[in-house]
Amino acid sequence: MLFLGVYVASYFEREFYQAYDGWKFDHPITPPQPVQTTPGRPVTPVPPPRDQTIGRISVPRLHLSAMVREGIDDITLERAVGHIPTTALPGHPGNVGVAGHRDTFFRGLKDLHKNDEIQFATSNGNYKYRIEEMMIVQPENGKILAPRSSNTLTIVTCYPFNYIGSAPKRFVVRARQVQ
Repeated sequence: MLFLGVYVASYFEREFYQAYDGWKFDHPITPPQPVQTTPGRPVTPVPPPRDQTIGRISVPRLHLSAMVREGIDDITLERAVGHIPTTALPGHPGNVGVAGHRDTFFRGLKDLHKNDEIQFATSNGNYKYRIEEMMIVQPENGKILAPRSSNTLTIVTCYPFNYIGSAPKRFVVRARQVQ
């Protein structure tokens, strides 16, 4: 009964935060501020504060949708998908990295196919990505999050999907931004 109670409380907390973050994202109090640029200089995005809502990631074919927050600490990943702080932000050049639990938000990723579309909505715009590859790697493989010259999205979750406990590998989805 205790384990069931903990699971139910965790489930409702996650659902509450997803609904609240989604509502706040869909009903902003202030419009996004334009980025000040200097001609000839690249725009360097300011990293958002930890736990700030970045946007919403979705895979329409799978009916999968989740809010994305900055950070990959335990509390953030219990409530949302986490944007990996050392990676690019959506709409900026480079490799956008996000992580989520396989037993909550990313369970449906097991049914992905090459060329599926991923949408990433932010307050600064909506971005579409097309899946190019999926792979299984060891957890210590940091190369998957390396900066890239093209705009890419890398999704990381634990693998295997039906494993009980701390999974030994990582399932990685690599997608390229499309116009």
